[in-house]
Amino acid sequence: MSLLADLFRTPLSRSHSARFVEWNGVFYMAAGALMLAWPAAVQVIFRDPAFAGNEGSLFRVIGMCVLVIGWFYFFGGRSEARQITVASVVDRIILVPLVLAPLAISGVYPNTLLAFAVLDPILGGIAWWMLVKEGKSAE
Repeated sequence: MSLLADLFRTPLSRSHSARFVEWNGVFYMAAGALMLAWPAAVQVIFRDPAFAGNEGSLFRVIGMCVLVIGWFYFFGGRSEARQITVASVVDRIILVPLVLAPLAISGVYPNTLLAFAVLDPILGGIAWWMLVKEGKSAE
């Protein structure tokens, strides 16, 4: 089978949590692509302060990282591997707010980082709820 065929192969039946992670991946790829292509979006959309130095380049790197995270969420969700959803819950609920909230509170692009520090755990919580719900229906 070719590399692209393997990449886009999808199980016939997929759980709601896997589909949710896949669509989270689409969202993250779009957000990452936006920051990669247009770093000033953080000022226009989130009303954060203007760049003082090379922060635009830094936001391009952050955009690339968010795009790659989205890529892995997208294809992880399509793979129907429950571990992908569980791993996404753990990092979203613990790691993301633990790192981003203090930075936002200290004034480092507070609106952008706070948006991610709040939205990511919410999405992780929804995925967790879906996993629990699916686990109960399987019993």
